[in-house]
Amino acid sequence: MTIAIPVDETKEALCVSFARAPFILFHHTEENTGEALPNPAAEAEGGAGIKAAQFILDGGADAVITIRCGQNAAEALQAAGVSIYQSQGDNAAENIAAFQEGKLPLMTSFHAGFHGIR
Repeated sequence: MTIAIPVDETKEALCVSFARAPFILFHHTEENTGEALPNPAAEAEGGAGIKAAQFILDGGADAVITIRCGQNAAEALQAAGVSIYQSQGDNAAENIAAFQEGKLPLMTSFHAGFHGIR
């Protein structure tokens, strides 16, 4: 299973912005390995949520752990069968452990998005 997590410049802390996170951490549970890749949506002029969601889908993610998520990105991810989980705290490794222990709830509330506002 591959888990995608939007992270900040440290590549260890979750970024409060889903779509404009500087990196997306792809964690592979079978190998217990991860790779933080630059998020191509971070500097998008518009449609960043959809672009970030597409990047995550292209990366083969089965699940996303995030602080918050916009409605458009959520719909794209969910349409592809990707589950979105609400993070607990901002440490990526701790959230991965909590996910594997079944302690993270599915995200059920999504914001309308910022539509180009930074």
